[in-house]
Amino acid sequence: MIYEGKAITVKEIDGAIARLDFDLQGESVNKLNRQTLEELREATDALAARSDLKGLVITSSKDSFIVGADITEFTGLFAGPEEDIIASTKKANDIFNDIEDLPFPTVTAINGIALGGGCELALSTDYRVMATKAKIGLPEVKLGIFPGFGGTVRLSRLVGVDNAVEWIAGGTENRADAAFKVGAVDSVVEADKLLEAAVAIINQCNDGKLDNQARREEKKGKIKLNAMESMMAFEISKAFVAGKAGKNYPAPVEAIKTMQKHAGMTRDKAIEVEAKGFAKMAKTNVAACLVGLFLNDQALKKKASAWEKEASKVNLAAVLGAGIMGGGVAYQSALKGTPILMKDINQDGINLGLKEAKKQLVKRVDKGKMDAGQMADVLNQITPTLNYGDFKNVDLVVEAVVENPKVKDAVLRETEDAVRDDTILTSNTSTISINKLAANLKRPENFCGMHFFNPVHMMPLVEVIRGEKTSDRAIATTVAYAKAMGKTPIVVNDCPGFLVNRVLFPYFGGFIGLVRDGADFQHVDKVMEKFGWPMGPAYLLDVVGMDTGKHAGEVMAEGFPDRMKHDGQTAIDVMFENNRYGQKNDVGFYKYELDKKGKQKKVVDEETYKLLEPVVQGKKEFDEEDIIARMMIPLCLETVRCLEDGIVEDPADADMGLIYGIGFPPFRGGALRYIDDMGVDKFVELADKYADLGALYHPTDKLRDMAKNGETFFG
Repeated sequence: MIYEGKAITVKEIDGAIARLDFDLQGESVNKLNRQTLEELREATDALAARSDLKGLVITSSKDSFIVGADITEFTGLFAGPEEDIIASTKKANDIFNDIEDLPFPTVTAINGIALGGGCELALSTDYRVMATKAKIGLPEVKLGIFPGFGGTVRLSRLVGVDNAVEWIAGGTENRADAAFKVGAVDSVVEADKLLEAAVAIINQCNDGKLDNQARREEKKGKIKLNAMESMMAFEISKAFVAGKAGKNYPAPVEAIKTMQKHAGMTRDKAIEVEAKGFAKMAKTNVAACLVGLFLNDQALKKKASAWEKEASKVNLAAVLGAGIMGGGVAYQSALKGTPILMKDINQDGINLGLKEAKKQLVKRVDKGKMDAGQMADVLNQITPTLNYGDFKNVDLVVEAVVENPKVKDAVLRETEDAVRDDTILTSNTSTISINKLAANLKRPENFCGMHFFNPVHMMPLVEVIRGEKTSDRAIATTVAYAKAMGKTPIVVNDCPGFLVNRVLFPYFGGFIGLVRDGADFQHVDKVMEKFGWPMGPAYLLDVVGMDTGKHAGEVMAEGFPDRMKHDGQTAIDVMFENNRYGQKNDVGFYKYELDKKGKQKKVVDEETYKLLEPVVQGKKEFDEEDIIARMMIPLCLETVRCLEDGIVEDPADADMGLIYGIGFPPFRGGALRYIDDMGVDKFVELADKYADLGALYHPTDKLRDMAKNGETFFG
């Protein structure tokens, strides 16, 4: 044994070749945490001290290779000065450089996922062999940073500027065939042939058939472009990526600028440039928010995994109501491997549900994600029915009928009589109280909410809503089924609108108030889109549907009349009363026309302004800060109330629900992190400036106490 630690072992295998193996004890994956890097330092020193070795193969004993750095260590590091961040990256880079400079050929055998630092480690060796099903990439831009362990330096010299920009600025995870095509890896083999292939490369180097020193010097040298070629490659890339990423996500463009700066430098100087650029990005608020978002997501996954241990197995599901939503649920369930019955009261509904499922499957075939045979297999997992004949075999039911409490009550009671005593019943209601829907059920302990967001196949969130009598088994089984469908479940307690809609409608309330006070709805949309929302509030209402918006708004007004009930007619009422439902019938605040690809695009409709005149109190110009404040304060305060009322368990759940459910700008981290970043005291001061607008703008007593005590939501 050359070296033995708790994350790394190094031993000699046949032919005086060393095998450095990653197998981090106590973890399901390998990651480059402090312990692993310390051991890698020691292992590298031990290898450099051996004069008798003929080569090195780096492997992993886990299913993945190395998933990257330990993100949990970023928060403390990034909070410190830039000098400390640079010093930290230097330690890792010194190790990777020493691996690159070892006096014998080196090969990395990539058996599974090799991301971030894992990919950068692989780039430090002379060659890379990759398993057919493995993936490799540098996704750091998704955390608001870019590679800091030599990734921008080595990859740009190995695969060329264009390919390096695509990998780094896009944060892509690349399959083995794509990595081989651009030259990021040298061979692709089946997983059980990796070690053999790696040893073969080392033997070829020692036999003089491969020149590993030439390969090494290429990576350590300058980018092979003349001044004009370099300028063209980088300037075009910056312009394209800036247009795609937008100003709210600076890391992709900064990565390109960094590559441009070090293009004419050799390795050691180039890595210094990279380290400074990395530290600069690490200190941005965007990085803080996106790292926080990643950690929140991990915490959410752990909660879901804990629930799964208590879950009953869902071998067969059913969905009631085979419209667009029901068809979407059936498609998602079948796609992810859980057979599902799709019931409706008439054949037209069945046809609509099947049409929705087929539409999504055809898109996958057109994109090359599946073939016609696989599409047929998925469709065969959906069994349409007009009766309850097979419901005794169903483990979980999703009720997705019309959003009407009387209809839902009747359907749920009827279904309860048709299923087994242990079957879990769920309702896809977006606003109706779970306690209310459970009132007439015989087994309310088996009932909870399972709120999907439209379109089902795209939206990652599922709210699992606990009623007063809901059992842990019902919650656990519903969470497990949501996960099996590829969704992110968040468990919330019952209240009007639950979490997402309860928070969304105060945001719409801010919009209604702005329109009433003379703001141009198009201007409001542009400001909020610039702020980071995927669409402004008027556009979002058109997408949601004005009929849905009006109904949900009435439920919210009944539940929280002090702040969500509106006096007189609102802009939403005007749109609804004039049958302007939005994209559903091609006219709402905007008109909708089909573009060349057959997709709806919004166009300005001057008629909207005429219709709104009765609810507008004269035109008024609002600046951006005023619009943002009037829109965001109600949303943030309602999120605070949801936390205080125990609707969500913790701040992370609240923020993730808004990001996954309504597209809250990820780079801002969520509503509660947004308050933290502003400062709780500053946020309360801002809200107080708008106190005359009503209860939507009044901070809670607890929030005022937090402001006085200097407390934050995330510490």
